[in-house]
Amino acid sequence: MQFHQAEIRLKPYSRGFHLITDEILDAIPEIKKINKGMLQVFIMHTSASLTINENADPTVRIDFESHMNVLVPENAPYFVHTYEGPDDMPAHIKASLMGTSVQIPITNGGLNLGIWQGIYLCEHRNHASGRRLVITAFGN
Repeated sequence: MQFHQAEIRLKPYSRGFHLITDEILDAIPEIKKINKGMLQVFIMHTSASLTINENADPTVRIDFESHMNVLVPENAPYFVHTYEGPDDMPAHIKASLMGTSVQIPITNGGLNLGIWQGIYLCEHRNHASGRRLVITAFGN
């Protein structure tokens, strides 16, 4: 069993949903040595998240952002944690709803994603710095 791990800092992204599959693959080329295994990607933040979804039509990412803003609006009168601006508490809630990690099977040295699937960074803050990811690949 092989284990490989890399920690990367993504470039700063604007608020929204962004495909980062290629950046992840570039960061851990050892995946090519794994015949059967798993890749885990973990984001080290509380106001951004990760998910897997459509990689072909960019309007899907626009719709995700629009819906999340309806689901968790800014300036809700009951928010107490507002020290870092009106997008802060909604960002924490969105990150908890979306999740901090994704797992993808590795098969024959590549990610075994569906043809239309990609890994998204879900950036929930208006002005975020580059987000840090821990990427772990393991298998035989």
